[in-house]
Amino acid sequence: MLRLLLKAGLAVLALLLFVQIWFLLQVLWWGHFNPSSTAFMEAGLARLQEKDPDAELRHKWQSYGRISRNLKRAVVAAEDSRFLAHEGFDWEGIEQAFEKNIRKGRVVAGGSTISQQLAKNLFLSASRNPLRKLQEAVITVMIERLWSKRRILEVYLNVIEWGNGIYGAEAAARRYFKTSAAKLGPSQAALLAAMIPNPRYYETHRASRGLLKRKAIIERRMWQVAVPR
Repeated sequence: MLRLLLKAGLAVLALLLFVQIWFLLQVLWWGHFNPSSTAFMEAGLARLQEKDPDAELRHKWQSYGRISRNLKRAVVAAEDSRFLAHEGFDWEGIEQAFEKNIRKGRVVAGGSTISQQLAKNLFLSASRNPLRKLQEAVITVMIERLWSKRRILEVYLNVIEWGNGIYGAEAAARRYFKTSAAKLGPSQAALLAAMIPNPRYYETHRASRGLLKRKAIIERRMWQVAVPR
């Protein structure tokens, strides 16, 4: 019986190791080559095709240099103001989010960094279970060790969801402002950054008070953050 348990334990460890190696190889590859799809994109496409089998995602990769600096500043200000300073985890932000959630009596803030969000978007699901969060942390460490901050932000801006079936800065700029990601102005960039927490809702509620309030805050703060060159 003990031998069987030992074998089973070794098999589980071998499987876990294999999964981590697979994630590591993917992270290494995407450090140099642009991902054409992500776990979140695949889930979004499946959701769309439940209603329309011919549905397609709107997504076009845009290089870092062809994305407006306004959008880079707005997104960092909105999602991870200490992006350049931390190594994947903003412990001060996590502590602040925890304290805010305690005061409110419910989850109203997350504290996830851009790197953590990217790890989840690329490989995982939106689930909040502890095992998923642990895997997210492992992938975050891989990304931070193997990619530059510039590459992290470039991939993030190209893969995050900005509406129903809309992924990446270029598709978002075309959808909401009929322009390219390179030409987004400060106000436009602040609005897109404000939409990130709930993009499918805000796609059809762009005049909501909460969104406009968040946009105004981001527009004031975006000049105070640094972004990779």
